Amino acid sequence: KKPFRNRKESWAAAILLLPALFGFAVFWIYPTIRGTYYSMTDFNLLREPEFIGLENFRQIASDPQVWSSLRITAVFAVANIVLVMVLALVLAALMQRLNLKTWLRSVLLLPWLVPNVAIALIWGWLLDANVGYLSNLLDSIGIGGVTFYNPKAALWIIVMISVWSGLGYTALLLYAGMLQVPSELYEAGSIDGASETRMFFGITLPLIRPVIALVVVMSAIGSFQVFDLVLIGYGGNPIPAVRTIFFYIYQTAFGFFRMGYGSAIALVLAVLLGALTAIQMRAMRANRSDLS
Repeated sequence: KKPFRNRKESWAAAILLLPALFGFAVFWIYPTIRGTYYSMTDFNLLREPEFIGLENFRQIASDPQVWSSLRITAVFAVANIVLVMVLALVLAALMQRLNLKTWLRSVLLLPWLVPNVAIALIWGWLLDANVGYLSNLLDSIGIGGVTFYNPKAALWIIVMISVWSGLGYTALLLYAGMLQVPSELYEAGSIDGASETRMFFGITLPLIRPVIALVVVMSAIGSFQVFDLVLIGYGGNPIPAVRTIFFYIYQTAFGFFRMGYGSAIALVLAVLLGALTAIQMRAMRANRSDLS
């Protein structure tokens, strides 16, 4: 039998976990089960759902808009992750070496703290073709066509806004990981004559691998869920060049009232993201740290 004290602690832990478990069940398990059911129906809000089996999934396989949206989202995700990771690593390394003041590091978080809706509105005004300050400024120096509605530039504008928004937060996460690296390793490397660049690639990067893996996975999931910038930036009617998979799901479910088909696409996306996360975590050996 367990000692009385252990049983008492177990009950206390269970009571404290109940609110979180209740929220998890209500806001994750129940919607997941209900969404999975709807994905196998023709639910459209106008009549009761009718079970149609795997018909929605067969339609997904032949729907060109699904694959086009996935391709656009994948391009956005790859560009966003690569740019954020490279710039954030450089910024985190500078913070580690220069020992910046706390308030300067806090400033980096400001773009991340701004809601995505506000970010989309602000950049929408700045890049407006008629009254946008930034758009007119770029026109005056010979760089024209930098607006949301330029098919060639639209996706990269969304990428740059996303990078601007998440760079500071990502850099601070990486910086926190770098602070865990023992300073003795850098001192030993300096004594051996290693340059800053060599110590960065030979000491810092290998030792913060779990943090990098976490950041990459979070960035990948967030990138595939890009929605606010597209919906608000384009007033709900984006051009095809930036019609991401999340917007297509929203449009299908709430624009065309095809709730069942939208649920099926969302379920497929969830499975793809789960598989992508598992592959990333395994490839980057995120569960093992050289610091332990």
